[in-house]
Amino acid sequence: QVQLVESGGGSVQSGGSLRLSCAVSGFTFRRYAMGWFRQASGKEREGVAGIDSDDGITRYVDSVKGRFTISQDNAKNTLYLQMNSLKPEDTAIYYCAAGTTTWWRRLQPAQVKYWGQGTQVTVSS
Repeated sequence: QVQLVESGGGSVQSGGSLRLSCAVSGFTFRRYAMGWFRQASGKEREGVAGIDSDDGITRYVDSVKGRFTISQDNAKNTLYLQMNSLKPEDTAIYYCAAGTTTWWRRLQPAQVKYWGQGTQVTVSS
């Protein structure tokens, strides 16, 4: 049974930091590219950060470049998203995701095979 379980969300003030974790079970961690998506209220779900499983290449949406860092611990089957210098516009539900292949053709929901249940991140000004 495939499970992606996020943790680490919460409420912070603008400029603060949070670290999201995603514990993965049910498949070999290296089998799929992994990523983080988010969905703000009234908006479409968007890709935030992705990491290819075959070569470790990372990619980010422009709005988080230089502030967010995606990483993974293969021994622990855990994905992370370090979020620094948070802004109110980062407020959203953040989802852990596994892609359909070992690399992200596009960091888009259509390329996702498995989803986590989501964790809320709220940034106040």
